[in-house]
Amino acid sequence: MYAFSENFILPLSHDEVVHGKGSLFSKMTGDRWQKHANLRTLYAYMWAHPGKKLLFMGQEFAQEDEWSHERSLDWHLLEQADKAGVQALVRDLNRAYRDEPALWGARLRPVGLLLDRAERRRLKRVVFARTSKDFERVLVCALNLSPAIRSSYRVGLPRAGKWKELVNTDSSYYGGYRHRQPRRRPGRAAAVARPAVLGGR
Repeated sequence: MYAFSENFILPLSHDEVVHGKGSLFSKMTGDRWQKHANLRTLYAYMWAHPGKKLLFMGQEFAQEDEWSHERSLDWHLLEQADKAGVQALVRDLNRAYRDEPALWGARLRPVGLLLDRAERRRLKRVVFARTSKDFERVLVCALNLSPAIRSSYRVGLPRAGKWKELVNTDSSYYGGYRHRQPRRRPGRAAAVARPAVLGGR
């Protein structure tokens, strides 16, 4: 409702990870691998959605224990590939946000967010596009929120042409299963890798 009329923050803040609430990682469903995959999907959704981002310390590498003022963060967890992968994802999402005008250029205008509502409940997917003010840049975020891998799933895109994958949270680089799409895809459709792909043109 207020997404295009106010400046706002999407916080995953201190209040979410203290006083018995647990860490974001601990709130994710599934086994250990699925928890990391779900957290990576959440971060991609958050970074692609309108609004400024706020992530509390330790969540950028999927700290498992609840935050406490009585001890330091569990930096030793970064020795684990899955934790280092989440940290690398947050770094790359920050870079994509900084470098891609479609993610911030039209944040207070409804034209900056285009939703694809087809079959989203049944298939547990969310697809939306972000645009820069002048519509020169378009970024599509495709999220697969189910545990099923959809390697040949087609998504309608707002314009034809070659599309470049910016971030794929299921890349092995981030601890995923390597369901990586070719770097450039024809603009008729784009395959959705599990769980989230940000692609721009």
